[in-house]
Amino acid sequence: MRHLLTIALWATTLGLPAQQNTLNIKDIHIRDPFVYADAKTKTYYLYSSMDTIVNGKRHGGVVVYSSKDLTTWSLPKRVYTASAENWSAGRVWAPELHRYKGRYYLFLTLNSDITWKAQQPNWPAYTMRCVQVMKGDKPDGTFREMSHMPTTPTDEMALDGTLYVENKQPYMVYCNEWVQRVDGTMRIAPLSKDLSHFTKSPVDLFSASAAPWSIGDKPEDGTPQSYVTDGPFIWKTSGGDLLMIWSSFMYGNYALGVARSVTGSILGPWKQQEEPLFKEDGGHGMIFKTFDNRLLLVLHSPNTSGLERATFHELIDDGHMLRIKNR
Repeated sequence: MRHLLTIALWATTLGLPAQQNTLNIKDIHIRDPFVYADAKTKTYYLYSSMDTIVNGKRHGGVVVYSSKDLTTWSLPKRVYTASAENWSAGRVWAPELHRYKGRYYLFLTLNSDITWKAQQPNWPAYTMRCVQVMKGDKPDGTFREMSHMPTTPTDEMALDGTLYVENKQPYMVYCNEWVQRVDGTMRIAPLSKDLSHFTKSPVDLFSASAAPWSIGDKPEDGTPQSYVTDGPFIWKTSGGDLLMIWSSFMYGNYALGVARSVTGSILGPWKQQEEPLFKEDGGHGMIFKTFDNRLLLVLHSPNTSGLERATFHELIDDGHMLRIKNR
């Protein structure tokens, strides 16, 4: 009953009839879209954060939409709600679904109200923001907390964790927030075999300012120029080159760029592509193959609060680099 009431309220806020049981992709408000293409059922799953009310209190969580054609989607099904016992039941960002050794894992950014002193005048205060990994048995099943503590270090403002496995070793790549670092960084750490914790301390891969297109944001109030790292996702080309797509800002617009590992290893070093892959005020993307073997980039655009939608762009893989088709 609670699920039905939530859906009815959600539909009303979007201006949709409560009895509607499917959605067009254009009707779904979403940031940081992540698509998992399940080859077994030929079903696409789209993951999104969505809060819910539990015992009168707001808890962060995740819902999933399902589709056979990437255009018509089911209503959202709740697959995770932050428990009261977890380190934070606050807002969830950037859910990612990864299959690893036959199980399914949600990589989530969880936020809290725990703050530290602001590093710079007129900047946001440090807020305890961490990545945590949840475990489940199927893409649209219930996901549970393996621990009530975050996976990333508690003294880092961390976000946007993603999974990559190299030589049977799982790694998490994630962002260390610009509020803490000024020049936001991409970090990496090896994960335990059950993905529940880091086995070594994280290290930096690169800073946001390393990309020529990531020009940052210089405020007029004299505070330091900041550079943002968002949304890493790892992709290996048909020629074996290892790429990372990630997002930052270019002339005030959200944009998505590409870095290539010089060694072919996730540990880098990483060389930044001169121009972004997408610069029309959209980003935080990921890449997947469709069931008819097309390579698609999905990202949210525009980056304006309340207007964000998932947009799909077909990619060309030349063996070494990616480009958007017909551009």
